[in-house]
Amino acid sequence: MRNRIGKSKPLSNEQRTRRFELRLSEAERGQFLELEKALGISRADIVRVRVLHHSKRMLLNATEMMKLLDSIGTELGRSGNNINQLARHANILQRQGVLTPALIHDLTPLLGEYIRVQRELEKTFRQLIRLIRGQT
Repeated sequence: MRNRIGKSKPLSNEQRTRRFELRLSEAERGQFLELEKALGISRADIVRVRVLHHSKRMLLNATEMMKLLDSIGTELGRSGNNINQLARHANILQRQGVLTPALIHDLTPLLGEYIRVQRELEKTFRQLIRLIRGQT
């Protein structure tokens, strides 16, 4: 929750009166400021969330994550398109009577590998969703 100045309010009724000092190199300070900007939360909130509240959870750069997910979605679309083209080509060959068992034999492991990778990706997405839900 934020107050009228945009600062985080304590979650409990207890006021925050104690200070904690952290010494950083210039490079570390720069990284901290970039993280603050990327996450859109204050440095104090970054430390509180990471150290006190959710020490096993990760802080996430949502912008970077969305870019990565978008690129994965694009690649999934491309691979699905490729599979549709292969199926269309196999159907044409079947209608022409030139579809050979050797061709089917060659394509079967490739499709099996695609299905395996897609299932692994779905599993990873479910884990990612659980991780993101755990942050809020």
